[in-house]
Parts: sequence; structure tokens; C-alpha cells
Amino acid sequence: MKKNESSLTSLISAFGRAYHSQYDTPKIFDDFIAKDLITQKEFSDIRENMIKGIHFFNHEIAKKFKDQPEEILKWITQVQLSPTPLARAVYCENVLFQEMILGVKQYVILGAGLDTFCFRHTQLNDSLKIFEVDYPTTQSFKKRRLVDAEYQIPENLHFVPMDFTKEFAIQNLVKEGFIPKNKTFFSLLGVSYYLTKEENANLFKELFTYVPSGSSIVFDYADDKLFEEKGTSNRVQNMVQMASTSGEPMKSCFSYNEIEKLLENSGLLIYEHLSPDSINNQFFVNRTDYLSAFETIHYIHAVKK
Repeated sequence: MKKNESSLTSLISAFGRAYHSQYDTPKIFDDFIAKDLITQKEFSDIRENMIKGIHFFNHEIAKKFKDQPEEILKWITQVQLSPTPLARAVYCENVLFQEMILGVKQYVILGAGLDTFCFRHTQLNDSLKIFEVDYPTTQSFKKRRLVDAEYQIPENLHFVPMDFTKEFAIQNLVKEGFIPKNKTFFSLLGVSYYLTKEENANLFKELFTYVPSGSSIVFDYADDKLFEEKGTSNRVQNMVQMASTSGEPMKSCFSYNEIEKLLENSGLLIYEHLSPDSINNQFFVNRTDYLSAFETIHYIHAVKK
């Protein structure tokens, strides 16, 4: 990401969640607040750019729906943009609620972007401390959007500006009220593939150096077919190409054995692993629209020994 620019991927992700909340049925994940953090102009601009760019995504669909712009938008959003942000969000939050039953009192969202968890679950204001960690410019952008949308920041939400992809500093969290000795849940969604393997390994080690056993993390990662798999309607290839064009190129992918070893070196055990097929069966089965689990993207819940 360039200096003084907020994350384009976070904006596109929010667009996908907002579109799903407003137009798709049944809902996989209802982020009914996402639309409030995107201006009408941004929503309209992204919509128009997607429709105009249909030839990049699929020539056959461009021809088939040449006089149906809303169907083109639906196809692009459901095939390309929404599947991973929707399914990983609902999986992560389901795991978090399970972990809260087991004593988690702190939730650290790494690469929060325009995450809306805190505002969708105001019932947790007195029971869960939430720390959003992100690139300073992206975080400033989000704060402005919250003000514009007239959302009050609750006392349990703490913003921690930090380029954690380069150097994670636990003291930055502590300054905002984080207690290292308390059982903690981390999420790292839509981030691991933008880091090198070494950066991923270093980050996991830093995250779990100070927190107690039983602390855990949910993250998604790309498998070792990322740069060769084309996917449905070339969507995997498109994803890689779009990330590169936007200035946030994808840098790493892992075999299962590699990711297992990386986690083991940080004192973590894989509690649950969802493959693309598992994700599809859990979140997308029996749908009659275009939504389906993304090829090459896996989810993991890993726990500190």
C-alpha cells in the first residue's frame, strides 16, 4: 500500500458485504452496516467500474447480459468479490462466540479495514474488549467514515494504528488497554497472502509470544495452487491480477504441511481446517445464485498449546 492511501481492497470487500446484505437471499453473512461506511458515490463508482469491466472478467457473460447491467453486477459480485469475505467473516465470528464461552475477553482484529463487528454486536460492549489493528491511513479513513455516518465509538472498541505486517508491537496494544495475560482471540482475514512467508512466520510468532495457552486465531490462506489455478470463470487468476494492479500484490501461498509447520513453530496447533470444498458445503450449499466457495482459499482455527 502506498503512503497516505487507504486500502482499496478493504473498500471493495465492504462493497461486496454491503451488496450481499441489500440484494442477496438467503444471506450467508448479513453486514447491514457496511453500506453506511461507503458513500453513495463510491458505491455507484464501484458498481459502474465493475459493469464496464465485465470483459476483463468474462467475455461470455458480457455478451449474454449485454443489456442487463444489474445482472452483470450480480454475476461479478457473487462470483468474484463476495464469496471469500462473506464466508470467512461468518466462520470467524462463529468461532469467536465459541471462544467467548471458553473465557475469551479480548478480540484483536488484524487488518480490520472497514470491519463492523463492534457495531453489529453492541450487546458485547461490557463483555469483550475489541482492538482493531490496521495501517494508520486505512484506520484514519475508517474513523472519518464512522463520524460521517454518525456512529458513536463504544468504550470497548480500541483503535491501534500499526503496520503490523512489518513489525508487530504488543506494547501498542497494551497502551490501549490490552492485557497480555488474558486469553485472547485474533483474526487475520484477507491478509496472509499479501505477506511473504517469512513475514507470516514472524507475525505469528510475535502474536503468540505474550498471550496464554488457549488463545487462538482464525485466518485464511491461499494454498500452493494460487498462482496456477484459474478457478471458475478464471476468478482465481483474476483475483491475483487485480491485486497486483491495485498495488497490493499477493506474495505467498502454502501447502497444508507448510502452514502446519509454520504454526507449530509458533506454538500453535490446528484445531480446525476448512478446505474450499468444506467451505462450500458449510456456507454455500443449495444456493440458486452464483455464490460458491473460492478455489485455493482455506480457513484455519489454530490454538496456542
